[in-house]
Order: sequence, then C-alpha cells, then structure tokens
Amino acid sequence: MTNLRASTRVLVVGGAGTIGSSTALHLLRAGYTPQNITVLDVYPFPSAQSAGNDVNKIMGIRVSSKAEIQLSLEAVDMWDNDALFKPFFHRTGRIDCEVSPKGIAALRREYEILVEAGLHQGHEWIDTEDELLAKAPLLPEENIKGWKALYSKNGGWLAAANAINAVGEYCRDQGVHFRFGGAGSFKQPIFAKDSVNDNEQETCIGVETEDGTKYYADKVVLAAGAWSPVLVDLEEQCCSKAWVYAHIQLSPSEALAYKAHPVIYHGDIGFFFEPNEQGVIKICDEFPGFTRYKLPKRPPYYGPVPSASHTQSQTKPISIPRSHAKHPTDTYPDASEVSIRKALETYLPRFKDKQLFNRTLCWCTDTADSSLLICEHPRWRNFVLATGDSGHTFKLLPSIGKHVVDLLEGHLAEELAHTWRWRPGTGNARKSTRAAEAQDLADMPGWNHDDDGVDD
Repeated sequence: MTNLRASTRVLVVGGAGTIGSSTALHLLRAGYTPQNITVLDVYPFPSAQSAGNDVNKIMGIRVSSKAEIQLSLEAVDMWDNDALFKPFFHRTGRIDCEVSPKGIAALRREYEILVEAGLHQGHEWIDTEDELLAKAPLLPEENIKGWKALYSKNGGWLAAANAINAVGEYCRDQGVHFRFGGAGSFKQPIFAKDSVNDNEQETCIGVETEDGTKYYADKVVLAAGAWSPVLVDLEEQCCSKAWVYAHIQLSPSEALAYKAHPVIYHGDIGFFFEPNEQGVIKICDEFPGFTRYKLPKRPPYYGPVPSASHTQSQTKPISIPRSHAKHPTDTYPDASEVSIRKALETYLPRFKDKQLFNRTLCWCTDTADSSLLICEHPRWRNFVLATGDSGHTFKLLPSIGKHVVDLLEGHLAEELAHTWRWRPGTGNARKSTRAAEAQDLADMPGWNHDDDGVDD
C-alpha cells in the first residue's frame, strides 16, 4: 500500500472547501506524494463558494445514529488535540432550546441518546428558566418563558474560514498543486477509450476544466458542495439550498460583556454566537432553506453515452446555487429580514436597533436522509463523490477526509459505506429531514439580484 500511495495521482475537485481540503490533508497524512495531489477550485482557499467560508460554525455532537456520534467524537478529539485544528475551536458551550411540546420531546430524546452513549458528563438537561439563566445570564428573562434546554459543555463554535485556510496553507507548503479560476473549474470527467469493465463502468482518468485544461489522475474526488449536483447528474439525491445570516457590530465594551457566551440555538428561532475578535456577532434564523430551481444552461454531466431516458430528463429544472462571491450585491428575501430581526430581538434585545450587515445566502446541499453521499460513482470507476453536507459537516473538517481516503483505498468502514452509498429514489431531498420543503427564491419577495445571465 505504501508504494501504491506514493505513486497514485489524485485530483480533488472543490478542494478549497470543507470536505475537499480535508481530503487533500488526509492524502498527505496517509503518505501520498504531495506532487501527485492536485486541488481544483473556482476560488483559492477558503473557497468563496464554500459554505465553510464563514466566520463561525456550530460545534456539537450529532445523535442521528451511533455512527454519527462516533464521527462527531472523532472530530472533537482532533479539534482538541491536533495542532493544525486546535486554534480554531472555541469551547464556549452550546445550549439547544425548545418551547413547543414537540420540540421539547425531540430535544429530550437527544439528551437521552447522549446519556445512553455514555456522554452524560458533558451534557446537562435544563428544566427551568433559572437553570438556563445560570448558564447564559445575558439572555432576557422575559423572552425565555417555558423554554427547556440541553446544555453541551464541550460544544461551542469553530472559526470556519480560518480553519480551512490553515489546511490549505499546510497542503500548499507540503507541495500539493492548486489550480483556481478557469483552470480549476470542473467541466467534465475524462474517460479512457474502450474502458467499460464487466460492471459496465467507464474508467475515469481525469478531469477537463472550463478553460480546456486536462488533468489526468488515477482517482478523482468530486467534493464541490452545493455545486456538486450542478456539475454531475446525481439523480436527485442532492438538492442545493441556501440559508441566510447577517452580522451586527458591537463596541469593544459590548463585545467584552458577551465574550465566551455559549452558542444559543432554538429550533423555532435560530442561533447566535459570541462576538469574534472584531466584535462581530453572527445571527441566523432557522427554516428549511431556499431553493433556486432553473433550467441549467448546461445540464449536469451524465456520462459519455447518455441514455434516451436521461436525454428527456435534461429538460428538468434543478436547484442552482448562486454564488455571493460572483454576485456581491444580491440580498436575501424580505422574510429573512423579518426572521433574523426576530432572532435578534429574542436573544439580544439590547442590540435590536443595530444595523444588520453582510446579509448573505450560504449554499449547502441536502440529501433525503441528511446523510452524506460519499461513494464511487456506480457508472464511473475511480470517480468518487464526496458531498451531501446537509448542513452538518463542517465540524468534521479535521477527520472527514480520512474516510474519503479509506474509500479510495477500498476499506471504508462497512456501516459508513452503507450509510453514504449511492441511493437515488430513497426519499425527497427537497424536504430532506427538515420540517417542510424549501421555498424557492423566485417566489420570495425582496430577493434583489442582478440579472446578468450568469447561472451561478
């Protein structure tokens, strides 16, 4: 295996984002030759199109399955102990809150699962307003009547963009090749001639980019986040959606008062973080996301020889992300302004008159079951998909690439291989596991955007 790693050439498409940069890092750590690793992305790290290019992301343990708990714990250990990642974990604690009977019951079940997993020491059930105020004394007492909560001592937030930047710089310094712009923008896979094997798979031998450059490799990893289903036909397994956030600026004295404040999340309202080093607080609402269904100018790549049924399906709209990096004057809908203001007034009423800025759409891609899609393409040998973030993958930045490398080498854990398998027709990615289907931006008043004919 050592000799094979040293000689294997790997292309990572979308490698300046979360899963892609982690994959490049773990290729290095597994002993792959740096000069044989090439990272392609539209933008330099941290990619301006990546959901991970953000001030902060929530850190916590996902409890949807035993495997997810173990993945979370593996990542927490690396955030705690890996020198590359440790500077970016802010262990302020995290408090998840609910007020409706249904929400409280679901949150209580999460707590019970954590206790059953032997994690009771790091978690505490909060049953009264006084207990909640003891953990977060700056919450307005009049706004938290009837709230129950789950306190996670080891939760907090992650300095997202800074962490990806550190990974990118490390990989670059080790000799990994990076290509950006047109030379880093995926157009289509390259296949070997007459390469169909006994499983009717074409053999992928590289990638062509938008500027016509051809890169050849033994393995290709597509980790393009919300852009993945636009680049390659994923047969409706993924639906790209936008969530929104805005920032407020605090004075130095205001920021000092909120230093080390726990992350507060409420399933009906949204969440906020302590101020960062510049005194900026990020505020998010909570909702099922926005889609942007359009007929693509160029259909997602299906294969060198599309079937007749697929040719007909090319006329179907798909949800196409719209990059804030390319369209910096875009806004979010009026409804988002209302809901973010509601979150601000609920959590931070003393700042309710502060100006919101950096109003932004952040694009992720959901699968029907909110599990990742990490598998070899069923028709393309040596072409691996690593996407389907579903809004919960950034916390796995230190470790998710290890599992992508395991897949490349043929020894991904059986349970993960099953969970992350190719699985079209198993559910509705437009709704996913969220409370409702996403609304489309075209139906939302107030979404101001230029109309320059550019899809993304």
